[in-house]
Amino acid sequence: MNNNKYTITIGRQYGSGGRQVGKALAKELGIHFYDREIMRLVSDESGIGESYFHLADERAGNKLLYKIVKSLKPAIEKPINKGPKLVSDENLFMFQAQMIKEISAQESCVIVGRCADYVLKGKENVARIFIYADEEKRIETIIDYEKVSKSEAVKKIKSYDKSRNEYYRYYTGGSWGDMSNYNLVIDSGVLGIENTTRMVIEYLKIRNLI
Repeated sequence: MNNNKYTITIGRQYGSGGRQVGKALAKELGIHFYDREIMRLVSDESGIGESYFHLADERAGNKLLYKIVKSLKPAIEKPINKGPKLVSDENLFMFQAQMIKEISAQESCVIVGRCADYVLKGKENVARIFIYADEEKRIETIIDYEKVSKSEAVKKIKSYDKSRNEYYRYYTGGSWGDMSNYNLVIDSGVLGIENTTRMVIEYLKIRNLI
């Protein structure tokens, strides 16, 4: 087994079970799982209220700029600690990016969302995973887990996918769900959560990460 630290990043379509896969992986491998927990950690370290991070979570920053010049993206820099831009969406993203880098350097872990695949670009021992499923399977999953109507499930899929795509494009300049951003892309609708988890683990073994 490779004793080096490794990071599993998971991008996922809403309703694909990507978060469940991430939690299952963390449990199976005995490592920490990070999703929205990152916002609490960043809040504790920066002194900025966690509610600010929730408001900016997975949302494109300056929408007008995004619409006018899609090729522009904020550079990932060290966040500022004071001034009027302290709680800007861009600066809050920088705080999260910094925390993701720190966590990845300190321990093996699973990180869901937050453009972690991009933030850790160029870093060794990172497995970039994307989980998807066809729309009917996602609708079925959302209805089952959230106890909503089919029409509400469809609305949620469209809303979440749109916001995640805008967020990813704004901060990375890339396309969310683009296969070239990931090492392994899996249809969880075909395999199910358990088998998707097993496939990721087998991939990690092939990469000699575990």
